[in-house]
Amino acid sequence: MPNALKTLATLLLITSVLLVTCKSAYANDPLNEFEQAMVQHKGKVVYVDFWASWCIPCRKSFPWMNTMQAKHQDQGLVVLSINLDAEKKLSKEFLKQTPANFAIIYDARGKLAQKFKLKGMPSSYLFDRQGKLISAHTGFNGKKQQLYEQEISEALAQ
Repeated sequence: MPNALKTLATLLLITSVLLVTCKSAYANDPLNEFEQAMVQHKGKVVYVDFWASWCIPCRKSFPWMNTMQAKHQDQGLVVLSINLDAEKKLSKEFLKQTPANFAIIYDARGKLAQKFKLKGMPSSYLFDRQGKLISAHTGFNGKKQQLYEQEISEALAQ
């Protein structure tokens, strides 16, 4: 019996190590992080924003997204941003100057950008409470901001 227990303990140890290794590798995958975030926020309206530290309009969109998140989170709005900087330190410097009060997924290799077929920066996507894409936009300015707010309000009302 002692050999059987030793074998079982060894198998459990190997299984644990494999699970931790696979889980940490899986957790660092932006595609997986995004899918998990969408599952976590099912039943909510999700505004997804792609950004990078070099994006000038992003500096204006961040305060607006912070405001939208604060103003509408009780109604079910979630802002989720995806950073495309190749070096994470660049995004950290950006965030020191322009803080984010919403979740950020780091996509240094652009896997999510490819999935969404990004055409410019910033790019935003609005998903309804069922997870269906209802609008997509490139760019950010005052005129577009009004349109985005209207779309968010309409999505939250449904």
